Amino acid sequence: MNSSKDAIITAIKKNKPDLLPLPEHPEFPYENNLIEQFQASIKLNGGAARTGEGKMAIQSYLKENFAPDKQVLSLVEGITGNFEIKNVPDPHELEHIEVAVLEGDWGVVENAAIWLPEEKIVHRALPFIAQHLIVLLKIDRLLGNMHEAYQKINVAGPGYGVFVAGPSKTADIEQSLIIGAHGPRSMVVFLME
Repeated sequence: MNSSKDAIITAIKKNKPDLLPLPEHPEFPYENNLIEQFQASIKLNGGAARTGEGKMAIQSYLKENFAPDKQVLSLVEGITGNFEIKNVPDPHELEHIEVAVLEGDWGVVENAAIWLPEEKIVHRALPFIAQHLIVLLKIDRLLGNMHEAYQKINVAGPGYGVFVAGPSKTADIEQSLIIGAHGPRSMVVFLME
């Protein structure tokens, strides 16, 4: 004796369409001026991208732009901060971080999004709780578009990752643009050789 559930499942199986192959992804190559295009994209997002500077210049940038009493957390070898994340089990303890210096894995030219995997940010909250972000990205890690980025990253792998494309913005509050309402107030990307 078939139940109504079995009858429904049998009817569904009879009417199941054939599987069709997925369409091919169109390619939109970005072959020239990746750096200039990235700089233009991040500027539109409210951030900035600088080139031709090494880690010593970044250390000087920190010293010139942020007071010595502010907490600076660096997760980039060769750039020192004054806050050590190793002894921070609870991300709530990061609430006073003024600047987080991070290294991105991939940068996307079309929208200036930078892929930050969990192993490079330690706490998921860090890119959002810091007042200012400084991200180092190797120039040879620039990709044209998000299609290329998703071919490079393993989104099915373990762990967490996030694309960050500039300072936080919202216009939900009385239709006024607010910078830094839900995350960092500024973002500077140093494109490195």
